[in-house]
Amino acid sequence: MSSHHIVKEKQEPALYIDELGNFNEEFLGQLLEWSPTLLVNGENYDKIFSLGLKVDVLVNGNGEEAQEDTKVVQGPVDALMVAINYLYEEKYPAVNVITRKFDLEKFAGFEDKINLVVFTERAKHYPIKSGFSVWKPAGSEFLIHGNRYLEVTNLAQNEDEIFTVVKDGFVEFTFSGQPIFISEPI
Repeated sequence: MSSHHIVKEKQEPALYIDELGNFNEEFLGQLLEWSPTLLVNGENYDKIFSLGLKVDVLVNGNGEEAQEDTKVVQGPVDALMVAINYLYEEKYPAVNVITRKFDLEKFAGFEDKINLVVFTERAKHYPIKSGFSVWKPAGSEFLIHGNRYLEVTNLAQNEDEIFTVVKDGFVEFTFSGQPIFISEPI
């Protein structure tokens, strides 16, 4: 029996590389393992191409340089917004984004449109809804973005907005209103 898996289109999250920076290549390989639709910011295309990756969609880039069968999408706003709006319009349910810096203002507003996980060199950032719970070992850390009232279980606040898991087990976040973003180290 073959070890190859048939993946239905759009079953796996798309991968959008906004800025690769010093992102861990082994972790990049894991994100590419199931051959997701790969979108790349035109400013990073040469670096991605030099890694031997097949780019499916070039965002705000020069179409003349694109690989064969690469779709080029252009927009009047920054490439991140163009990419996420493109994925939303194409009915992708989820996207992983690689960028150098997590900017809450850039990503707020997309959490209701598409399942979104943003990876930077050291952390992953994602929106959660009230009632979100996850099992974590003691000592795991979360950064909670934004200044809002929320209740947490099995977490102790250290400094600023960093929360540490008290004991092995589930942590839960309860709050009212819109989803919030949390981050955890990778």
